[in-house]
Amino acid sequence: MSYIQKNKDESGCVFCVAQDLPDGTENLILFRGQRAFVILNRYPYTSGHLMVVPYQHEASLEGLDSETRAELLELANQIMKLLGKEYHPQGFNVGINIGEAAGAGITEHVHLHVVPRWSGDTNFMSSLGETRVLPETLADTYQRLKKAWQQMRS
Repeated sequence: MSYIQKNKDESGCVFCVAQDLPDGTENLILFRGQRAFVILNRYPYTSGHLMVVPYQHEASLEGLDSETRAELLELANQIMKLLGKEYHPQGFNVGINIGEAAGAGITEHVHLHVVPRWSGDTNFMSSLGETRVLPETLADTYQRLKKAWQQMRS
C-alpha cells in the first residue's frame, strides 16, 4: 500500500504513468492493445499475476465504451492461455474491484486482475505474516512472459 499511496500522492495514477514509459522491466507492460494493455502486478498474489488496464483513465467500467470493455475481456482470455502454457496453474481468479469498499487498491483507474492459482498456494506467510513469497523476481517473470507472449502471437 505504501507504493500505491506514494504514487497516488506524488506521481499521479500508476497506470497512466506506466503507459507513458517505454516497455520493459521498469513499467512491466507485457503487451499493448488498441484500447488496453497487459501489465504485471508489482505486488503479485502469485507468480504471473497480471492486470488488463484500459488506456482511458476511468474509475469504473461504465465510463468505458463497449469496445474497450470487450478488449479487456479478450486480453484476459489470451493471458489465461499464456499463463496456462507457461505456469500450468490449476485455476484462475479473474476480477475487477470497483471502489475502495470492494477492495480496489487503485480506485481511480479501473483494471482487471488475472491471478493464476494452485491448490494450497496460500500459506502461513500470506495468512499470518502479511508477507508474500514468490519463486521468481518480477524481472524474471516479465522476461519469461514477454518471450512466451511473442511466441504465442506469432
